[in-house]
Amino acid sequence: MLEVTVGGEPDPATGMVLDLKQLKEILEREVMERMDHRFLNYEVPELAGQIPTCENIAAVIWRLLDPKINSQAGGGRLARVRLWETPDLYVDCYGPREAGDGDRADGAGRAGKDGLAR
Repeated sequence: MLEVTVGGEPDPATGMVLDLKQLKEILEREVMERMDHRFLNYEVPELAGQIPTCENIAAVIWRLLDPKINSQAGGGRLARVRLWETPDLYVDCYGPREAGDGDRADGAGRAGKDGLAR
C-alpha cells in the first residue's frame, strides 16, 4: 500500500492544498501505470541497476511524484511517501536531505495493531 502526504497552505477559495482528483490522476499515471503488476527489476526503468527494496522504491516514487505535485496550482508540496511492505512494516521517504545529498528514506518502521507508527 502506498500513502502520499501533501502539505501546504489551503487555497482560500477551495479550502484544498491540492485537488484530490489531480492527485489521484498523478498517482495513477506516475506510479500505478509504471509499477503495478510489473517485474520491478526489469520492467521499471527507474529501478534499473538497483535492488528493489522498499526504501529504493519509495525514493523512486518520491522522485516521480515531487515535480508533478509541486507543479500543480495551489502550492501543495509533497511531504511524505509511505510505502507499506507488509501490514506491519513500512518505509517513509521525505525526499532530498540537502541539494545533491540523495533521498532520505527512513528505514522500515513498525506499526502496531492499532495502526499507529512505532
